[in-house]
Amino acid sequence: MTNSQETSGYDKLDAGTLTEARVIEMVFPEQTNHYGTLFGGQALALMDKAAFIVASRYARRTVVTASSEKVDFHVPVRQGQLVELIARVVGTGKTSLTVEVDLHAEDLLTGDRRLCTRGSFVLVALDAHGRPTAVPPLARAS
Repeated sequence: MTNSQETSGYDKLDAGTLTEARVIEMVFPEQTNHYGTLFGGQALALMDKAAFIVASRYARRTVVTASSEKVDFHVPVRQGQLVELIARVVGTGKTSLTVEVDLHAEDLLTGDRRLCTRGSFVLVALDAHGRPTAVPPLARAS
């Protein structure tokens, strides 16, 4: 940390730095169906939001969702549970990012936690004119 960062409290995270984001939400009645479980569309919206957050932070560009590649619903999420979404940038192209998102449900009282839904999303970075623009390449683990 530089001296100016120490005194101002300012820090900067550059593009290509952050590859994971976590989002926590509570499941309320208006997000559920008549069975008391999270609507699939609500789960997809939460997952897309988490993918958007990590892709935006990684690219430091405007990003839009191009596709949801595959989404698997394993077990239902119940009203009153927390959902934790873990979104990871797992690949990059010239202008696109592939993001995997895991949605876990957690019971607040017992701490029981389960993987409920897993999906893959592709987002594209855009320049100021709405055209696809380059993203930093993802560093490969060695």
